[in-house]
Amino acid sequence: MNLYPKIVLFMLLSTLTMAAQNNTGTTALSYSSPQVPESIMFCGKEIDLTRFDRHERMDRELLAFTYMHSTSLQTIKRANRYFPIVEPILKEHGIPDDFKYLMAIESNCSPLARSHAGASGLWQFMQTTGREYGLEVNKNIDERYHVEKSTIAACKYIKDAYTKYNDWIAVAASYNGGQARIVKQMNSQQTDETLDLFLVEETARYVYRIIAAKIMFTDPTAFGFRLRASDLYMQVPYKEVTVTTGIADLATWAKQQGTTYALLKNLNPWLRDNFLQNVSGRTYVLKIPIKEKMHSTTEAIKPHDNRWIVK
Repeated sequence: MNLYPKIVLFMLLSTLTMAAQNNTGTTALSYSSPQVPESIMFCGKEIDLTRFDRHERMDRELLAFTYMHSTSLQTIKRANRYFPIVEPILKEHGIPDDFKYLMAIESNCSPLARSHAGASGLWQFMQTTGREYGLEVNKNIDERYHVEKSTIAACKYIKDAYTKYNDWIAVAASYNGGQARIVKQMNSQQTDETLDLFLVEETARYVYRIIAAKIMFTDPTAFGFRLRASDLYMQVPYKEVTVTTGIADLATWAKQQGTTYALLKNLNPWLRDNFLQNVSGRTYVLKIPIKEKMHSTTEAIKPHDNRWIVK
């Protein structure tokens, strides 16, 4: 279920963190390494990071976030729009708040994210899994791209996994590796400590990437990221329109609602065609941006977390 861009290989192409002049007068590049904490809390459990292997794995992921500048910065910017939506849903379903960082590494906080394998949306559901957890997925409607509904589906998936493991770290690892695989490896390797398992590289890195994301969101300036409030993406005010019939032409319908087809699709990315098919008479709620309030002004952009910005 992981959208895992292979841009880590391009870390050396990142911009410099600071420049210094050497004796010949030419510019020498200088890079810094973010500090690995001795421990960190994840879902209420303290994780010791002083053991050499854990320290080095954590170091790798922190370096990746540090030198993937554009991706990391955009992830923080988008989080300002989507964390306020996701957090209350997690809380309502009894899921630890730290799982929003799982969402962040899955999709870089983009509801339009799609992996090469076909996993889609903020939580990177495959079609089969999405349908299994109550999402409508077809050529006309794909609720994996629906921010609220996909988050509710993710909560159901996470709760099912917790019923099996009774451990949030194992749940997080299984989101990438699959529930059956983690159980099999625990049994064969005779340990119930997820971070002590020998796993394929992507899954072995997965929990550390989530923790690295948490560290980055806690203090972006430690990674060299200095964002102003105006750099963040605003939470777009909208009104809701409920429909129980099909819409033959979404462009015409959008115009009737006082908006454009492009803005309608922007706020409702789960609409996958230029019409809404509704043979069964289902109820759909469409978001319509409020025309007077959709401009990114200083007054409109409210930082969700003041730790993300410099003043």
